[in-house]
Amino acid sequence: MVTDSKRWLALALLCLTGFMIILDASIVLVAVPSIERELTFSTGGVQWVPSGYALMFGGLLLLGGRISDLLGRRRVFITGLLLFAGSSLLCGFAWSGDALVLARGLQGAAAAVLAPSALSIVMTTFPSGPDRNKALGIWGATSGVGGTAGSLIGGPVTDGLGWQWIFFINVPVCLLVVVLAPVLLLDSRGPGRRGFDVAGAVTVTAALIVLVYAVIEAPESSAARTVLLVLLSAALFALFVLVEKRSSAPLVPLRIFHSRALVGGNLITISWGLAAFGLNFVYTQYAQLALGVSAVRYGLMSAVLAAAAVVGSIIGQHLVTRVGPRLVAFVSLLIAGVGTTLMTRLTVDSGYFELAFWGLTIFGAGLGAGTVAGSIASLSTVAGEDSGVASGLQNASFQIGGAIGVAAVSAVATAWTTPVDLAHGYRIAFATVWIFIVIGLAGCGVLLTRSRSPRLEPVAS
Repeated sequence: MVTDSKRWLALALLCLTGFMIILDASIVLVAVPSIERELTFSTGGVQWVPSGYALMFGGLLLLGGRISDLLGRRRVFITGLLLFAGSSLLCGFAWSGDALVLARGLQGAAAAVLAPSALSIVMTTFPSGPDRNKALGIWGATSGVGGTAGSLIGGPVTDGLGWQWIFFINVPVCLLVVVLAPVLLLDSRGPGRRGFDVAGAVTVTAALIVLVYAVIEAPESSAARTVLLVLLSAALFALFVLVEKRSSAPLVPLRIFHSRALVGGNLITISWGLAAFGLNFVYTQYAQLALGVSAVRYGLMSAVLAAAAVVGSIIGQHLVTRVGPRLVAFVSLLIAGVGTTLMTRLTVDSGYFELAFWGLTIFGAGLGAGTVAGSIASLSTVAGEDSGVASGLQNASFQIGGAIGVAAVSAVATAWTTPVDLAHGYRIAFATVWIFIVIGLAGCGVLLTRSRSPRLEPVAS
């Protein structure tokens, strides 16, 4: 039997892991200029250093979630930690640009195994009800902060120790968690199903990888090629649904989509991935290219976003238990919209405390509360046997949303930037974030109707 204090220590360990995984998706953006100066890239360009991680992470998440259900969540979690540590070492010791891109792909694959197993352990450690909601709220908060803290941590580390250390710092964290995991974490697996849906795994993984690849390459590709890749991805998704309907042991049981809470919660999560990574990327480009600030100074300027997200997540956890996730998600999205609107007014002459400080603070507060609400909404109703695949779906929503968000705002900024007004394209890109917020508001609308699935419990309040 797990004591109450041990459960919360286990949660701290799992949240540390989740923070590290999400952080690695964003921290590298600050280091890209330094990496490009030191390494030679012969294929694909330096943009594949962040994109290679996103491609493998987003593409393999659902597969990683089902593997954790079948083989044992703690076992897969520890294996993922060792793979993540090893691939981080390869990244730090990379001797060429191509070697670094390959190592980042391996790191993303390790994260795709690690993230859903960690989140599914959270779900099986805490029973449905207020305790699970609180645990999922804390998990969602650490993910939201991890998505915005990369610039704060990456700038000083890159300038002070070298870009290699943004990867090396993962190794002691992984080893610490590996040592403590057998002591604090219980092993579990989904009951009954011992088969493995090979056809489903191949089709959904291919569909996700093609989709993420299409989005990442869109700014550099022709419209026809991008549309072709998106159509190919859609066809693979359709084939995946047919495979799952006929499978006796499906990779993703389609019954979980009967839950409006899960569907609405994942729409909210997608919107936060789009908005958080998109706004953070645009502000990085605006500060370093339009204003010419250093990586360290940029980290200090953007720190307020991460700090506000922490405060917002704490407030969001308390509010969700009182009014439910839908209202918290709705209000937090509107708050983030106010912050986004302020960012659309930036010029090269704007003082930091005139607009950016307030825009980042308001957006961060909405982000912190909103990611908490999205996590609780999407996972509170999931049965224990499906916790791994539901965790993979929730992680995939945030990660793929982030990849699409960065690609979309990058394309917009490039198309609208002019030599006369460098900030014009960035203002339009900031405005694009409002489209992402509207997707989250649609998710709130889905949550209006309670799930009718008899196998799923209502969200506890």
